[in-house]
Amino acid sequence: MSKTVNWGIMATGKIAHTFAKAVLSVSDAKLYACASRSAEKAAEFGKLYGAEKSYGSYEELASDPNVDIVYVASPMSCHYENVKLCFEHGKNVLCEKSITVDSAQLEELIAIAKEKNLFFMEAMWTKCLPSFLKAREWFAAGKIGDIKAIRADFSNPVEYDPTDRLFRADLGGGALLDLGVYPLTLITAFLGYEPKHIAAEVNIGHGVDMDEAVILKYGNAYASMVAGFDIENDNRAVIVGTEGRIAFDPWYFCTDTVRLYDKDNKLAEESITPHLCNGYEYEIMEAQRCLAENRKESKLNPLSDTLGVMKLMDRIRAEWNFPV
Repeated sequence: MSKTVNWGIMATGKIAHTFAKAVLSVSDAKLYACASRSAEKAAEFGKLYGAEKSYGSYEELASDPNVDIVYVASPMSCHYENVKLCFEHGKNVLCEKSITVDSAQLEELIAIAKEKNLFFMEAMWTKCLPSFLKAREWFAAGKIGDIKAIRADFSNPVEYDPTDRLFRADLGGGALLDLGVYPLTLITAFLGYEPKHIAAEVNIGHGVDMDEAVILKYGNAYASMVAGFDIENDNRAVIVGTEGRIAFDPWYFCTDTVRLYDKDNKLAEESITPHLCNGYEYEIMEAQRCLAENRKESKLNPLSDTLGVMKLMDRIRAEWNFPV
């Protein structure tokens, strides 16, 4: 019988609610504790999801000896200090994306995790989804041949609110860290982290990057992405090869459907795997598999991949001369 994993959730904002629902759907997972900077908010969140403990400080959560792993759901600008706090108390960590605001912060956290022999993973749920894993399987089997082009966009109009973390540079706001990380994660998973050339344009508004367009050149292959808070898009992704293409349904980063087409544009295979809950359950199950097998990082989403994406985002921001 598998050991029940006691999860702690650090911060109780919108994303924490989505994650908590997924924890409740996973066997051998227990939402044991939650923490907020407000004891009242923590208690309210804990009562809603049946947490055994609720804390009015992150320090108390990190200090609880019964917490096996902490899901860090705070704003991006806080990830570095919050993850570090967890490591100092010997806690394994699943940290919401983007995992840090730049690659330098991530490199330091990776070093600490390795020094303390702790599990560490970015909560990039896309890389754990059945649809994404099926696309990786098709590509590895040579079913689309050599990749020639990838297009992946993520734009979602958001009404401006000066208090919203998305529009606050001091909280790690901006479209690249919040939205662009998704298409870049997909692109780099198939083409790697070191394009030979980057062309990037950005629109700055309210002190953050409101939208950007990026083209990456890898040898004979190209990849493109558009991300933004002020653009309506269907958010599709397609990987085009010499022998066919892989097409994800709209909102590719969370879709349950992906299709394989041959070079004559005929449907060759289709994979539809309805989520068990809301899609977050797959990253939870992956983290728990790692803990059960005493692995300190995920094979589906290794730290080298996450660092590669962070370094690429640093390069993109340098390209449009906007502060990291």
